[in-house]
Amino acid sequence: MKTIAIIGGGITGVTTAYALAKRGFDVTLLEKHRYAAMETSFANGGQLSASNAEVWTHWSTILKGIKWMLKSDAPLLVNPKPSWHKLSWFAEFIGSIPSYQQNTIETARLAIAAREHLYAWAEAEGLDFDLKKEGILHIYRDKAGFDHAGNVSQLLAKGGLERRAVTPDEMRAIEPTLAGNYYGGYFTESDSTGDIHKFTHGLALAAIRLGAKCLYGQDVRGVTTDGRQVHVSLGQGDAVQTQTFDGVVICAGTASRALAAQLGDRVNIYPVKGYSITVNLLDEQSQASAPVVSLLDDETKLVTSRLGDDRLRVAGTAEFNGYNRDIRADRIRPLVDWVNECFPGVSTRSVVPWAGLRPMMPNMMPKVGRGSSPCVFYNTGHGHLGWTLSAVTADMIGDVVLESMGRPAPVAQPIPA
Repeated sequence: MKTIAIIGGGITGVTTAYALAKRGFDVTLLEKHRYAAMETSFANGGQLSASNAEVWTHWSTILKGIKWMLKSDAPLLVNPKPSWHKLSWFAEFIGSIPSYQQNTIETARLAIAAREHLYAWAEAEGLDFDLKKEGILHIYRDKAGFDHAGNVSQLLAKGGLERRAVTPDEMRAIEPTLAGNYYGGYFTESDSTGDIHKFTHGLALAAIRLGAKCLYGQDVRGVTTDGRQVHVSLGQGDAVQTQTFDGVVICAGTASRALAAQLGDRVNIYPVKGYSITVNLLDEQSQASAPVVSLLDDETKLVTSRLGDDRLRVAGTAEFNGYNRDIRADRIRPLVDWVNECFPGVSTRSVVPWAGLRPMMPNMMPKVGRGSSPCVFYNTGHGHLGWTLSAVTADMIGDVVLESMGRPAPVAQPIPA
């Protein structure tokens, strides 16, 4: 059996471990935290959303970033302090704008394929992760946003996704608890929601049952390769040990960029902070007043997921502020205010704030495939769609590793640059 190290125990690392263990590899997952899914995969928006496949590489994103730069509670906030990393990332982002349509179509296709893998794995392993197949309703407050959504829907349809326009009356029929006035919406019945942390934890246990080793509390101090094997230096306190593997898959989120540099590769991931709140629905009125259908508010860039009977997750915003993980009150407040406005019957007396760093590539497409060394592989950089795309990219990298280790794999469509 070939030995494969997987660095990173978030959603992409654990799905990759599961996919490779199913293919018969001797898998070792290395994660610095005590448990799986303790960073960006801990408390995201919860949406499995092919309908949110539109990539951000559009001139409107640049204009909004400039417009909101000095507005601390803006949905998109860019710290104006320059850095070479940030400047190079935005330069590549602008360079990817011509691929906006192609990459949106491809992302939709991948998201639809990922859904089938994820459902099948969950059923096979008996995973309980508060899955709700109630669809996702995109809501628009003005004609401009609604019209743009119509253009996006045409691209999503080319990727195989069906979603339909709905009137304000139809929106309230779909989700009766939603308050406010809206121009219209788009509803995607095939989308769903779930608890990413619960899913990742459960799939990690399933990977262990398949023979994978999940080593937690492992601080990866360095990784090198001689082209035939990979050497990973692990630290616990002052003690450092080196383990050798036949190959490595980098699934380390925002840390992937530094690890790739050690391996001679350039993976220009930037950390884009997102925030969430989990509203504990402590009384019957709050439970009855909270939405069951998942929402995406285009103007505020916020999403919702109902997790079981007693939790409502609200998440979103994008903050370009380096590797800063601070949970800022001025960024959390708009999320709470949004709940109060749109769902006035929900008590926000018990709210748990959270922030995570999304690993984003400049073209908004995940980095999935081989590195410059024949024993180095990447499955990282999924941005705001890590949960949505994780199952299919894990399956794709599983086939790539399988083929690289001397066994044929099915032909997969490449992700465009």
